[in-house]
Amino acid sequence: MRLLLFGATGGTGARLLDQAVGAGHQVTAVVRDPARVPVTDPGARLTVVPGNVLEPEGWRDAVAGHDAVVSCLGSTDRRHPTTVYSQGTGNIVEAMRDAGVGRLLCLSSAGLEVTPAVPPAQRLVTRYVIQRLYRHGYADMARMETLLASASAGDTAWTAVRPPMLTDGPLTGHYRTAENGHLERPKSLSRADLAHYLLVGIGDTRTHRAVVEVAY
Repeated sequence: MRLLLFGATGGTGARLLDQAVGAGHQVTAVVRDPARVPVTDPGARLTVVPGNVLEPEGWRDAVAGHDAVVSCLGSTDRRHPTTVYSQGTGNIVEAMRDAGVGRLLCLSSAGLEVTPAVPPAQRLVTRYVIQRLYRHGYADMARMETLLASASAGDTAWTAVRPPMLTDGPLTGHYRTAENGHLERPKSLSRADLAHYLLVGIGDTRTHRAVVEVAY
């Protein structure tokens, strides 16, 4: 499989890059700073393209010929509004459409919704601490999900993946998922297992044009 990856230098993206290359897939990583890409394979299975998701002219020509695109992009700036999720994903979708690439997975967050399935203590922390602390990022994730569900996404087979609190725990390959629904009492998830889900989920047609929660 030929995979185009955004966010390969982040916590989840780096693990996805390692797993994908290790499984024999060919990966093109679009990153702002190529020097930060972990060199998992200096040979033919890894190509690094310098680029910023908000400036598509620098990477859009690299999209053609790939089987799927995965975005592990995120914003670490808690103080200012961001468009990296919404505008960035919009740029990706447009480039995919022009290149004839149909499959997209991108990261969102379970913190966007506080459902009755979440334990009471976790619900309070999410609503009054997490959502306020990351309000700019969450607002843009919501705009991203709205864009994906709109006519703007065209026929793109997208999946918005909503993990809970992420950890640096090991890869287990065991977790729960819910398509267009909510998990009962979701717990944390390791970045390694989130990367595993993103990789195996590429071929899951049940998640096309769906929001998926994934957690232990």
